[in-house]
Amino acid sequence: MLDSNVILEHILVPKHEILSKTQVEKFLKENKLEESQFPGISEEDPVIKAIKAKKGDLIKITRDSITAGESVYYRIVY
Repeated sequence: MLDSNVILEHILVPKHEILSKTQVEKFLKENKLEESQFPGISEEDPVIKAIKAKKGDLIKITRDSITAGESVYYRIVY
């Protein structure tokens, strides 16, 4: 089994953050979204395990982008 720090520091793994319940509520309200509208990410995903996310957590994924500088994606843990 790989050390979680090795996984999170790999060059091909973008930054993953678990949003707090307050952040989720604010984000959903501001963008008129529901949690059911987000694509899922497995609880068995190595990065999800490394950051200790749980089923139902909303994950903010920040990736480097050649054209935009950075792009942000959201996934819900299932």
